[in-house]
Amino acid sequence: MPKMRRKGDLPEKICATCGRPFAWRKAWAAVWSEVKYCSDRCRRERGTTGGTDSKRAD
Repeated sequence: MPKMRRKGDLPEKICATCGRPFAWRKAWAAVWSEVKYCSDRCRRERGTTGGTDSKRAD
C-alpha cells in the first residue's frame, strides 16, 4: 500500500498569474516541471495585465 503524504510535505510553486503558492497534484506528476499556473482560471488570464492586484481601484 502506498505511503500517505501530508499536503505540507508536497512540493510547492508560486502561480505566475496570481502569485499564490500551490501544491503538487498527482495529475501533474508527469509534467510538474512545466506547471506554471495554479488553476485553469489563472492559465486563461495569463495574458491580462497581471493578477488580481492590477484590477484593484487605487
